[in-house]
Amino acid sequence: MIVTTVMVHVKSEFIDGFIEECKKNHLNSIKEPGNCRFDILQSADDSSTFMLYEAYETAQAAAEHKKTAHYDAWRNSVAPMMAEPRKGIPYNSICP
Repeated sequence: MIVTTVMVHVKSEFIDGFIEECKKNHLNSIKEPGNCRFDILQSADDSSTFMLYEAYETAQAAAEHKKTAHYDAWRNSVAPMMAEPRKGIPYNSICP
């Protein structure tokens, strides 16, 4: 399993809009072949900080995610909402 966490810091005036755009992306992403999880997490300490947790069965499935129309729409809609560029961190799953 391939896991990526994406750290995002959102401008405070865009938090609600960011959440809505992420929900749309989530609902489509969980339908993708090879998707295991696609979680959107908001920091309990700082409402402008988010982590996206994406898990795919294979590296190919993860790469295909970035070719989808819903990913492209999400990326374009949230880019101006971010206080700084998002940071993706790839992981290899140990358990499960």
